[in-house]
Amino acid sequence: MFNLRRAPKMITPDQALPGRDSPIELTGVHDVLGTSMTPPWPAGHEVLVVAMGCFWGAERIFWRLDGVHTTKVGYAGGWTRNPTYEETCTGRTGQTESVLVIYDPDVVSIDTLLKAFWENHDPTQLNGQGNDVGTQYRSAIFPTTSAQLAAAEASRRRYQAALAEAGFGEITTQVELLDAAGDGHFYDGEPSHQQYLDKHPNGYCNHGFCQVAYDAESHGQDAPTNVALPDA
Repeated sequence: MFNLRRAPKMITPDQALPGRDSPIELTGVHDVLGTSMTPPWPAGHEVLVVAMGCFWGAERIFWRLDGVHTTKVGYAGGWTRNPTYEETCTGRTGQTESVLVIYDPDVVSIDTLLKAFWENHDPTQLNGQGNDVGTQYRSAIFPTTSAQLAAAEASRRRYQAALAEAGFGEITTQVELLDAAGDGHFYDGEPSHQQYLDKHPNGYCNHGFCQVAYDAESHGQDAPTNVALPDA
């Protein structure tokens, strides 16, 4: 991992495709968890959005964690309204391929979610992930509360220290607060992309342990959160 190729540049808002007013409709339940992919969410649950390359493998990482109520893939961080997958793949929306995670903070901590995020992709690669090159594949964390934002920023500092100690470069991960309602910020992906690797067990996935462990206290003494690789 830790790719050094030249990254494509981000477009400006005035260059973005216009998109549309009508959202992609999701009416079904999660294929793996059996929970609704649409709000309202259970009381006390929180919303976190992350981007770490192709969203197929990224979603699987999080639906396997205890305390996660539901997940879904979509688009966040850009300007095109209600983009399609094809539009996002052009790099002309500013959106990332993202995963929305609904979780119970009494069961799984934000730091556990961030551990899974940091350890299973290369956050030093700018605007790409492995052979997937484009701003739509950039690394990003989109917290939906001020507490999540503080935790994300602290985790970035801790993981940067671990990377530097191991001889790796600078984190490029975007950390930006989103509205918890997701209105105009996280756009649902098409039904065919939801839980894609459950529908297609041999489908493409480039996620896995990235060689440097994340730990809040000891910079990598804990076992890695390599949840993307074992069979369900």
